[in-house]
Amino acid sequence: MEEIINQTEEKMMMTIDSLESKFTNVRAGRANPNMLDGVMVEYYGTPTPLKSLANISVPEARQLSIKPFDRSCLGAIEKAIFEANLGVTPNNNGEVVFIVIPPLTEERRKELVKQVKMLAEEAKIALRNIRQDANKDIENLKLPEDEEKRGQEKVQELINEYNKIVDEKLKDKEKDLMTL
Repeated sequence: MEEIINQTEEKMMMTIDSLESKFTNVRAGRANPNMLDGVMVEYYGTPTPLKSLANISVPEARQLSIKPFDRSCLGAIEKAIFEANLGVTPNNNGEVVFIVIPPLTEERRKELVKQVKMLAEEAKIALRNIRQDANKDIENLKLPEDEEKRGQEKVQELINEYNKIVDEKLKDKEKDLMTL
């Protein structure tokens, strides 16, 4: 039964990690190199992650600088960022692609908060599914009733703990999005 509890906690931790990585992709009006994680650039006919083709830095709070290792792919990088539909417009000076992050409007901030709440709810659903699987696994062990109940209580304690973590992360991200 300890093994089931440990596996359950591991799965719950992975759910939290997944939520955190999804939260970093929701931009809060500040430049963050992670916002370009999903951008794939057509490089010699092969879709390649932008991170593999360039150094991405943050020279100012609202600006990203993308310096390609191979200057010949500047246009392809600019096109890929534009097509990624990130709500930003890339510009280049012949050596570096710059992205200026526009300040978020109140309306856009509220949309992003809704999006973040949906991501948090998805994480809670994933946690509930993990709990359900763990409880089934415990039942399948055919343990005495009191031990089975103790195991299910441990799983419930875990889900309560991880739901609190989701709520805290959501609150932090909401605060982050709503501060100007």
